[in-house]
Amino acid sequence: MRLLLDTHVVIRWLSDIKRLSREQIRAIRQAERRGEPVALCAVTLVEVVTCLNERRHRLDANIEDIFEQLEENPLFRILPITIPIAAETRHLSILRDPADRTIVATARMHRLRLLTSDQRIIASKLVSFID
Repeated sequence: MRLLLDTHVVIRWLSDIKRLSREQIRAIRQAERRGEPVALCAVTLVEVVTCLNERRHRLDANIEDIFEQLEENPLFRILPITIPIAAETRHLSILRDPADRTIVATARMHRLRLLTSDQRIIASKLVSFID
């Protein structure tokens, strides 16, 4: 496992792959071909629900179907928020969003590259990324 997907990347992968960059698509497909899972931070699950409730993204499936796909598809591995990850977030105050801090801390603690288009995360240079 080498990659962690930011929430918007997960949503786009499931709903509108054309909105991902070529590099992001290539990285996910390459992992898929190798049989290597891509990681999701557990907080992403909450963010997916929030995005759907606020209708920020259009998905054809309901939340139960999305969660079933994330849980059963061997491509995805959900990483828990551990005490070391939570502690790491205290060093990431440059990022205002607690979910972003948690995702970045997860990437850092597991030494994963983050697939993101979030310009705040990219500009922070807190983590290796693919945009």
